[in-house]
Amino acid sequence: MTKEQLVQQIQEKSSFLCVGLDPDLQKIPAHLRDLEDPFFAFCKAIIDHTKDYCVAYKPNTAFFEARGAAGWQSLEKTIAYLNETCPNHFIIADAKRGDIGNTATQYARAFFEQMDCDAVTVAPYMGRDSVEPFLAFEKRFCVLLALTSNQGAKDFQTTREEAPLYEEVLTTSQTYAHSERLMYVVGATKAEYLERIRQLVPASFLLIPGVGAQGGKLDEVCAAGMNKEVGLLVNSSRGIIYASSAEDFAQVAGEQARVLQQQMAEELKKQRVFS
Repeated sequence: MTKEQLVQQIQEKSSFLCVGLDPDLQKIPAHLRDLEDPFFAFCKAIIDHTKDYCVAYKPNTAFFEARGAAGWQSLEKTIAYLNETCPNHFIIADAKRGDIGNTATQYARAFFEQMDCDAVTVAPYMGRDSVEPFLAFEKRFCVLLALTSNQGAKDFQTTREEAPLYEEVLTTSQTYAHSERLMYVVGATKAEYLERIRQLVPASFLLIPGVGAQGGKLDEVCAAGMNKEVGLLVNSSRGIIYASSAEDFAQVAGEQARVLQQQMAEELKKQRVFS
């Protein structure tokens, strides 16, 4: 998917919602746990009931990998199902890879060629040669961790008052080859930083986790972070997929996604995007 196609989907759906797929055997509804592939059954049902309200999905690979080979097979089936039934949705492999040279290239091949994802999250700590291998793939994107919403983020990302580390990540990465294929993770709980981030990367898409369950506020994110193409993918995982643990979990998830989509439509009007 190209950036232009993603923007078109946002406009057509009046939504910039990304649904995070984080299947946890301890949290998925009990009636699914004894199935041959409970993770795929769970994700499939969530996808079927939320796809009309979102433009992107973000499978978190750690939840799948924790189940070994069976979990990896569930991940492959989930992404294949997304590509088959949701061809206009943007698929982000939330893998947080970060290594150099040939290793980075192999990670990129795994998610772009074998699984046919549109993007993969990458940690920037090892610098240019850990990021550019992902950017070498046309019509694919690297979502770089910039300013995260976890408690430990303050250990490194914002310790310096002048030129904090997250600003260096943004400015330096813009000098990389094919930097137009970069997106950035910015936590919704860091909304006060968004105006500065937009000054540094005015045209880039931002993947925003943390709205809802982690306390981030959609209106604050939109006011500070939207650009003329929206430029935001706001992710919700737990608030949607675990809204119910009963047999109606997928229907409830769809309703939660619909509510968020309606709020996003209002924000698009308020910010006068596409008007």
